[in-house]
Amino acid sequence: MGHKLRIAGWISVGVVAGALTTVSLQTMARGAMSPLPLEELQQLAAVYGMIKTDYVEPVDDKKLITDAISGMVSSLDPHSQYFDKKSFKEFREGTSGRFVGVGIEISQEDGLIKVVSPIEGSPAFRAGIKSNDLITKIDDTAVKGLAMNDAVKRMRGEPGTQVTLTLFRKDESRTFPVTITREEIRTQSVRGKIVEPGYAWLRLSQFQERTVDDFVAKVDELYKQNPDIKGLVLDLRNDPGGLLDAAVAVSAAFLPAGVTVVTTDGQLAESKATYKAEPADYLRRPGSADPLRRLPAALKTVPMVVLVNEGSASASEIVAGALKDHKRATIMGSQTFGKGSVQTVRPLGPDTGLKITTARYYTPSGKSIQATGIVPDVMVDETQDGNLFAALRTREADLEKHLNSGQGEEKKDEVRERARQEAIKKLEADGNKPTPRAPEFGSDKDFQLAQAINRLKGQPVLVSKTQVERSEEKKEN
Repeated sequence: MGHKLRIAGWISVGVVAGALTTVSLQTMARGAMSPLPLEELQQLAAVYGMIKTDYVEPVDDKKLITDAISGMVSSLDPHSQYFDKKSFKEFREGTSGRFVGVGIEISQEDGLIKVVSPIEGSPAFRAGIKSNDLITKIDDTAVKGLAMNDAVKRMRGEPGTQVTLTLFRKDESRTFPVTITREEIRTQSVRGKIVEPGYAWLRLSQFQERTVDDFVAKVDELYKQNPDIKGLVLDLRNDPGGLLDAAVAVSAAFLPAGVTVVTTDGQLAESKATYKAEPADYLRRPGSADPLRRLPAALKTVPMVVLVNEGSASASEIVAGALKDHKRATIMGSQTFGKGSVQTVRPLGPDTGLKITTARYYTPSGKSIQATGIVPDVMVDETQDGNLFAALRTREADLEKHLNSGQGEEKKDEVRERARQEAIKKLEADGNKPTPRAPEFGSDKDFQLAQAINRLKGQPVLVSKTQVERSEEKKEN
């Protein structure tokens, strides 16, 4: 029996070695790189064979291979990723701004799921779900203690299927069920309003395929409401990024034609690029109509403030960096996340793919965004009482295996580390007291927005007394 197992194992080794040889040939043909190391490949094949023959129970071939690929890719940096069938589908839904579900934006409150707002025209909107409703159950599953990602998965599903949400409406002091039929939802990554006569607020929550069209439509709507806008706040707080072409287009909406928005640099020739404020660098389909032509000319000169925080990353950092370097806007808030690396998605088949880091981003002045981020012109806290727990937030430099900036030695951020320790002590001292929450963006209690409007009016701004520029933490190589 053991002899048969060994034979089966070595057959498996041969299969793996053959597959790896094919990969090696494809790799050399694609990039004219040196052949893969044979000794290490033999070890990989030997380990594969031992697992197949010696492990306590049978292991699926496909699982072994996909786990090996995942491990190889995840060892590179936090943003490179192997997509299996399920994760590739979720990734494409995220960038397209489309998914199947009920159509609500949610957050967590006291262990329950809070409705931030129903998406206009969605099944949840038509069912009468309102902002601030609390979801207590999803079908028969209690939400208390359920992770938000798990709650999202339970509300999503196939088109035409139903889900029952049990809601608690505070202002009516009642609990009631609502049964909703799932359908394809188009998320809205752009919001905006006239804050007060002459001053507009425009928020981008993500850079997706529809963002540029939605951005143009919202700007047009705002200028129709108030043709004489004297100041504009572009809100990029907690915007995790998204598509590069959308970031270039949004930047181009405010900048002179032809100026540099961002540059990239990496090993491949295609990774060494300069993206300018011109249609050729942001149109998804070459030759298609330029959506920015519909924008009012005043958008190029209207006084601007850009709001950012530690949650502003990647594409939102590109926009903030471009507007800062070209002195087109005042950047206010907190230093950004620092994700200045470019990921390229390469399909590996009809339903799997590889997202791999291929370059770093640089602002028009040549400064790397990676692990440092964008430093605001004016540091402003989240609330009038300060940023009590901002030091506990994760940023790029906190991530294991993060890339360095590529622009000199990284330095230990002593100030941030002291702030982190102080925040931890305060949390421990407060015990079970609820953590203070920042007000909803765009609300009348939004302290940073109020300071941005003051800046546009030429009025005093309450500048942070504690925030300082953050440097990269030292990283051992």
